[in-house]
This record gives sequence, structure tokens and C-alpha cells, in this order.
Amino acid sequence: MSSAAEQEAVQEGRAPDLGLPAQPAPVLNGSPRVAPAVPVWPGAPTPLGARFRTGPDGVSGTNFALWAGGAESVELCLFDFDGDSGGTDQAGGADGADGFGPTPSPGSGTEIRVPLTELTHEIWHGFVPGVRPGQRYGFRVHGRWDPWTGARWNPAKLLLDPYARAVDGDFTLPPEVYGHVRDWPQQQVADTVRDDRDSAPYVPKGVVVHDDAPDDEWTDDRRPKTPWADSVIYELHVRGFTKLHPDIPEELRGTYAGLAHPAAIEHLVKLGVTAVELLPVHQFAHEDHLLRRGMKNYWGYNSIGYFAPHAGYAASGTTGQQVGEFKSMVRALHAAGIEVILDVVYNHTAEAGELGPTLSLRGIDNRGYYRLQSDARRYTDYTGCGNTLHVVQPHVLRLITDSLRYWVTEMGVDGFRFDLAAALARSMHDVDMLSPFLAVIAQDPVLRRVKLIAEPWDVGSGGYQVGAFPPLWTEWNDRYRNAVRDFWRGALPDVRDLGYRLSGSSDLYAWGGRRPYASVNFVTAHDGFTLRDLVSYERKHNEANGEGNRDGTDDNRAWNCGTEGETEDARVRGLRRRQLRNLLTTLLLSTGVPMLVAGDELGRTQGGNNNAYCQDNEISWIDWTLLDDPDWRALFDLTARLIALRHAHPVLRRRAFFSGRAHSADGLRDLAWFTARGAEMTERDWYAPAATLGMYLSGRDIPGRDARGVPVTDDSFLAVLHAGDRPASFVLPGAPWAERYEVVVDTSREEQGETPGVVHRAGAVITVPARAVMLLKVAS
Repeated sequence: MSSAAEQEAVQEGRAPDLGLPAQPAPVLNGSPRVAPAVPVWPGAPTPLGARFRTGPDGVSGTNFALWAGGAESVELCLFDFDGDSGGTDQAGGADGADGFGPTPSPGSGTEIRVPLTELTHEIWHGFVPGVRPGQRYGFRVHGRWDPWTGARWNPAKLLLDPYARAVDGDFTLPPEVYGHVRDWPQQQVADTVRDDRDSAPYVPKGVVVHDDAPDDEWTDDRRPKTPWADSVIYELHVRGFTKLHPDIPEELRGTYAGLAHPAAIEHLVKLGVTAVELLPVHQFAHEDHLLRRGMKNYWGYNSIGYFAPHAGYAASGTTGQQVGEFKSMVRALHAAGIEVILDVVYNHTAEAGELGPTLSLRGIDNRGYYRLQSDARRYTDYTGCGNTLHVVQPHVLRLITDSLRYWVTEMGVDGFRFDLAAALARSMHDVDMLSPFLAVIAQDPVLRRVKLIAEPWDVGSGGYQVGAFPPLWTEWNDRYRNAVRDFWRGALPDVRDLGYRLSGSSDLYAWGGRRPYASVNFVTAHDGFTLRDLVSYERKHNEANGEGNRDGTDDNRAWNCGTEGETEDARVRGLRRRQLRNLLTTLLLSTGVPMLVAGDELGRTQGGNNNAYCQDNEISWIDWTLLDDPDWRALFDLTARLIALRHAHPVLRRRAFFSGRAHSADGLRDLAWFTARGAEMTERDWYAPAATLGMYLSGRDIPGRDARGVPVTDDSFLAVLHAGDRPASFVLPGAPWAERYEVVVDTSREEQGETPGVVHRAGAVITVPARAVMLLKVAS
């Protein structure tokens, strides 16, 4: 410390004289505010948040309720619009120049503070007559400033309602939005020095939303309710998918309305996917380190509002209009038979660690919402993002489940993919599959009926939990990704692991009544290489992120086909396209739930960037002109044909695991594996190095019956996967497996619009081209 006075100031939790204004009571927008005579009635402690309704004597108004355990008092802050450019430029949509919505001006409109004096079970509440939808608001919460015990109340900071249904404005993170003096010269104690400057001019406001607007009724909506086994998931970014689409009106590109546009939906329907998995659409904020570099968070894994659709993706407005626009998008997708799954981030918030901003939960009750270390100044971080929500706490669990139910019942979504789900499954410290979060989900009459996908790991000790989540849950299966990538780059020591992954990963999921569709199979995801980059680069090229190429994984399991990056070499380009066909075909023929990443079917590239989380530009956006290139159009045609084949044949989307046993006297089994010699695999074969594997799927032995009770039967197929760099001979198995085989897919062909149609006799020796998949149907 530079002086005894400054040291004393730190110990007292106040700012020393650094040129900051001394503010015993916060000064708002240049002058102290004395609230006019705004009536506030007792209201009700439930539901939480701001709910417009009819109050006593038929008077309309809004009930406000905020859980703030340990707080000494709470003020509701109401804002008008004078002097504020927040909201939407109706002529130009929600995009600012940076594409992330409106930037708040220094003026935030007149603020009126209304004390909430009613307290019920730690919930501060009140009904304010005359407050209607469109009203912007926030909270100021009073209490002790004692970071050493985890208490970080600071009434100078305007806080976003955790239950806000809409948010107007953007987070820019100037020093005023930090509860502590961000730029305190001794950074090791900076988080202990309270900053008394008002943050209201610099932070977004919650918006009161009409819950029952006539155009938001769901009477005309029909959920697709696609069974898990029949699902094909398509992971996409609302903005990136629509930003460059030439047939979407420019003012709708990058928005919910753009995704609802017929041109966007037409592509999804032609492709044949059954569900879109949207990268985060909860209101999110941008990290300070990105803003300092002139960048912003593109992916959105930095949530701050769990009930509000991200305002930057709205074309119609940001003072409540985004809610209706999101619902209209869901309706349009449902009408096309496509489900909507949200990627949700309940494991941490945008407030980061102790040096992060005070935007919402930290200022409401830091100790109640976050996991703290024994040194309560510090946060337990199982997420790698600075903090972890304390899901064991009842009010935190309530926040999450209320949010989930809201998105299902009022916003119409069909399921969720939980980012770093292992962090949610931790009890006090360890991951616990009987944890409060998982137990509540399992018994909830709404949530247990929707699609639940876990990213089954976090960054904490014991966080890797692939295969461990209970029934009702499916999981991102990274062991599938790794095995398929390694096989096609020639890095698997044998084919044991590949056999499990192709047939539903029974070694991971065949317990507790789980089914093959517990495995979400994927080769690529939003984080990592695109499919085209996976066969074009072996090393990451993340220089554009401004982090010295240190960010992003180095474990890419990629093969560049002999040349790093883009090339004009026709041989290398052809080989790369074949590898893309191999990877897509393997994925869509595997048992489980396939997940594609938007643009992989078109050959989208990120130039080798495997961590494009901060690239809101052409690096991340889909280039729709790829469809004009015959080579990439052929890749789209193959992908659509494989998905159609999957939909047409139940043997490719089984609801139960294979038994591998004969079910009839002729010895035919539901699943059989073959060497290139046409002989069934022995134990020794599984442990031997191999580049060729044959997988026989019997359509005669599918367990289960259709809706009318009729046993399900189908064609039988033989898939031959050959990762060798030279053609291989393969003997087609004879009786009882087949008499003849018809070639349905051959990935060595550039043109993929039609079925090859070549027929071979059983026992014949066929030539499988180098690095190719052949799918053969058993012919009668």
C-alpha cells in the first residue's frame, strides 16, 4: 500500500481519494433523486420477477418480487426513456454496428426509486399501480460490504432482475459497473475496495412484459414431439446461420425473425433435420478482456438473464418485442416439424470471479447465489469462467427450474442442452447423480418430458462423467467423436472402440434402462474445428482471437491430407472432400442420435480457427455461396440423402441395444462384425491393427412394435468402413446374411445425388476404394 490512509480505506471497504466522487448516497445521472409519491402496495412474494396483472379493486399494475437473502433493504428503480437511445432503431432492426444490439447512451432516463418494504421469506415485494408492459426497471440492494465474508452489497450498482423477461440495452463494462474499484493500483486487494459510483447509466434495464398478449397465445402451435431415436440434431447460431443468407431480407438477418423466414426453414427441411439446437439465446454479456480488445462474445456462453431472449438477436425491438419475436420463430419451426432445443448456461454467470462486474446476482446476495471458497473472497470455479452457481441452494435451484419451465410452457421450446452439466450435478463438492438438481428434474412433470442433453463434464476434479447421467438424460458423447476422428486419420490402434461407438456405445449407456439414444453422436461441435477444417488443418490457427494462439484445444485429432490449410492441389482437395463424406456417412449410419453443426454439410471453414467464440464476422457466419459450387452442393446432397435413408430405415435408428445373439435357427444375429476376409470378427481380430471393418445390421431382428402393435421389420445392411490409403478387397458375407447386396452409398464417388445401384452376389470379392465407406443393402 502506498500510504497508511489507503490501507485503512481498504480495511474499511471504502474508496480512498483517487479522484473518484465521494458519494455517501449515490448520485444518479448528475443529481440526487428524491422519489415522487409513487404508491406501492404490499403485492405478493410470488411469482418472482415483474408480472403485470390486475391488482386490488381492478387496478392494473405490476407486481415486483425479488429474493435477496441477507439484504437490509431493496429499492425498485423505474426508468423512463428521456435522453436514452436504448431500445431499437425501428428502421434498422436490433443490430448496432457491432451486431450486438443497442449501446446505452450516458443518459438512462429519469430514475424513480420505490422502496420495497414488504418482506416474506427473504423475498422483497410490492405492487406498483399503473406500471405497464414496456416499463424499464432494475433493483438496488442494500447490505453490508464485507468481501472477506462474501458480502458484496453495493446500492450504487443497479442490478438486473434475475427473472426479467426482457432486457433493453447492452453491457459495456466501464469501471462504474464494478462493485469494487476496478482500476485500484494494488490489484491483489482491488475487490475489497467498494466503488460508490452509480452504474445505472451504463447497464441494461429489465423490461416489464405482458405475459398474455393476444398474439402470444399457443393455441395454434403443435409441437413435433419427435421421438429421441428418430431425432437428427442441427447445432446452429441464430446470427451466424442467417447473417449472410441472400434470400432473407437484410433487416432480418442475424435475428430470430431471420431464422423464422421461409428461406432459412427451407434449408432445414431439405436437409431433413428434426431439431435445431440453438447456441445460447439467454441474455448474455461480453467479457471485459474481449471488450478491451474491441471484440465481443459471439457464442453467448456468458449468461446474465435466464428468462430473457438475447436482445441483440431481435429485429422487432428490445423493450419486450423480442419475446414475441422468439415465440414466432418457435412457431414457424414447429410448423415445419422442427423442434427447438436451447443450449443453456446455468453453471456460471457473466459476473466472473471476484474481479468481475456487479450486474445482478453478486449484488443481490453473493453468498446465496455462488459457491465460495473457505476464503469467502474467492469463488469456487468448476467452470473455468470465474464462478459457479450454488445449485444446492433452494433459491438457486428454484431460479433454474423456474427458468426452464418458463421456456417450455411460455416460450414453446422442446428441450435443453446443459453446458458443463457436471457442475450442476455437484452436491457440496463432488459430482453426485443423486444431487438436488438431477432429482428435481427427474420428478418435475414439465421438465422430465422434454429433451434433456448433458455436456457431461466440467473442469473440476472428477468432472468427467460421460456415461454416468441417469435415465431421461442423453449426453454429448465425446468418446464417439474421438474414435471416429482417430479411425479416419489412421490413428486407432485397433477397432474395439470404434465398434462400440458405431453400435450405440453400449459400454457407456446399457445400464439403468438407458437406450442407445442416450448417446448424442457428433464429430464436430461449435467449439473446435469445422468438419472441413478437420481435414484441412492439423494445428489451430486462432491468431485472430488476439490471444497469441494460446486459446483453444491442441487435441484436434485432425489430419490435413498432406498440406496445412487451403490449397489449389486438386488431389488434396479431392481427398479432403472424400474424408468429409466418410465422416458424415459414419455419423449418420451410427446408432444413437446424430448431431450436425450448421454449415458442415456445405463445407464451411473457419480458416483453422478452433475457438471462434469471439468472431462475429465471416469467420463464423455461414457462407451460403458454397451451395453454388458443385463440389459443396454434392456434399449437401449426400448429407440430405443419408438423413432421408436414416428416417426411412428403423434399423439405423434402433430404440434398444443390439444383443449380438442369434434369434433364429439359421444363426442370423441382429448385429455382426466382419473382417475384410468376409469372416466374423474373433476376439483376436478386435485387438489387431485394422483399417477395414464390416458391420452387418439385421432388419429382421429389431425389438419393439409400432403404434398398432405390429413387430417392426426393415431391410438389412452391410456397412464397410475402410480407412486405408490403398484399395482393399472385401469378401461379402454369404448365408445366412444375404444372397445379394446392392450398393446404396459409395463415398469414393464425387457425385452423390443418386444411389449407385450396383448389385453383387454374396461371397463375391469387391474392391473398396481407398479411404471410403460403402453401404450395401441386402437384396432379395
